[in-house]
Amino acid sequence: MSAPTDDRRDTSGTGVFSATRAQIPQRTLRTDQWWRSPIITDLGFAAFVIYATVRAFMQNNYYVPDYHYLTPFYSPCFSTGCIPEASHFGQFLPDVWWLPYAALSLPFLLLFRLTCYYYRGAYYRTVWQAPTACAVAEPHAKYTGETRFPLIIQNTHRYFFYIAAIISVINTYDAIIAFQSPSGFGFGLGNVILVVNVVMLWVYTVSCHSCRHVVGGKLKHFSKHPVRYWMWTQVSKLNVRHKLYAWITLGTLMLTDFYVMLVASGTISDLRFIG
Repeated sequence: MSAPTDDRRDTSGTGVFSATRAQIPQRTLRTDQWWRSPIITDLGFAAFVIYATVRAFMQNNYYVPDYHYLTPFYSPCFSTGCIPEASHFGQFLPDVWWLPYAALSLPFLLLFRLTCYYYRGAYYRTVWQAPTACAVAEPHAKYTGETRFPLIIQNTHRYFFYIAAIISVINTYDAIIAFQSPSGFGFGLGNVILVVNVVMLWVYTVSCHSCRHVVGGKLKHFSKHPVRYWMWTQVSKLNVRHKLYAWITLGTLMLTDFYVMLVASGTISDLRFIG
C-alpha cells in the first residue's frame, strides 16, 4: 500500500502565482528589452493626457473668429464663458475655472477611448500590468478579468461608441463651417488640419470593434443582407489598423488644438490659400 499523500496546497494564487507552477525567483527569464514597449506607451499616453488636461482648463485661445476655427478640445462649447460665435448649440453651463467649456463631450470621449479594445490592451500592460509583457509575471495574485469593478466598466464601450459618433458629427460640422472668411469662402492651412483631423477621427471611430458589431452583428446569414455584409467587410478592413488610428488621432487632436491656439493667440498667422 502506498503512503498517503497530503493534497493540502495553497490554491489562493492564480497564473504565475499558482502552487502548481514552477517557483522562479526572477520576474522573468527574458533577456531582451521587454520593458521598452510599456514605457514608450506610458510616455505617449502621459504626453496626451497632460497636454489635453492643461488645454481644456486654460479656457482661452480656442477659437479664431475670422476663419471660424474651433479646436476639438472646446467643441461643442456650452459654457456661458464661450465666445458666442463658437457656441453653435447654445450656452447653459456655468463659467467656472474647474469646468471645461466642453464639459459635456470630453468625459464621454475619454471614456470611449479608455474602454476601447486597443487602449485596454495598452494600459492593461502598462498601468494595470496584467501582464506587463509576455512571460513577465504580473503583480496581481488573482485575476478576475472584466467581471468586477473597476474593469467591468469596460462593457459600456458600445454605448460610448454612439456618443463618440455624435460628437464626430459635430466636429465635422465645425470643419465645414470653417471654410469661411471675411470675404466669403476661404481656405487655409487651418482648414487642412481641421479636415485631416476629423477624417482620422471618423476612421478611428468607424474602425472600432463596436462599430463592426453594429453593422454586422446578430446576423445568421450574411447572404440575406448584402449591404450589411459589405459594410461589415469594409469596417473589418479598417479594424485591422485600429491601433494605428488610435495613436494617429491622439497626434492630430494635439496638432489641431496647438495650431488653433497659435493662430487665436496671434502668435502666428494662418497660411491662407483662398480668402
